[in-house]
Amino acid sequence: MRLDKFISKATELSRKESKKIMHAGEITVNDQVVKDPGLHVDVINDEVMWAGEPLSVATGNRYILLYKPEGFECTLKAKEYPIVTELIAVPELGSLRIAGRLDVDTTGALLMSDDGGWLHRVTSPKHEHAKVYELTLASPMDSDAQEKAVRKVAEGILLEGDYEPTKPATLEFIDETHARLTLEQGKYHQVKRMMGYFGNRVTELHRASIGHINLDGLEKGDSRFLTPEEVAKF
Repeated sequence: MRLDKFISKATELSRKESKKIMHAGEITVNDQVVKDPGLHVDVINDEVMWAGEPLSVATGNRYILLYKPEGFECTLKAKEYPIVTELIAVPELGSLRIAGRLDVDTTGALLMSDDGGWLHRVTSPKHEHAKVYELTLASPMDSDAQEKAVRKVAEGILLEGDYEPTKPATLEFIDETHARLTLEQGKYHQVKRMMGYFGNRVTELHRASIGHINLDGLEKGDSRFLTPEEVAKF
């Protein structure tokens, strides 16, 4: 790989900015100062450093779990709020894609990768990877309303604007305003729309897990790479 391209990928500097730091003598390759942007480097075996700090680029696919806090958008370009990739310190953020986006006000497990086939397997209903949501409702639901909701969710609900009912899902009530919903699909605003079907409104929503992946050991805003075993289970 050309050295200027390597630096750009490793730092997110532009190619022009990469050339400037090279011309300033700030880049070494295998302990030698290099100012030639066209020099080809081995991304695995050559040691490239900027002001004494090692640089590296991704040589394979990345699989990342983020504990998304509220106030961040699951988009690639910021609109009204900061974007979730700002919370992750890895190179080449622009190549990451999200498996199952969360609303700005929703917290919880978010999987990202640059492996498109893997992301499809995570999100496709055909693979039946359950997602568990914890929700808070605006209005209390008594035992009769809870029983009706549990039964209807298990049967499938035809939401307004849809042509097919939701896939059977599991709804468990913790108390009159708190519940846990397990889904194997991801329709647009599905959890909120399902609760709206029962005349209620979701005031807080948290995705606790995706498949076998949960947020154990992470705080809001934290992230980690998945292990090879975790990746393979999808």
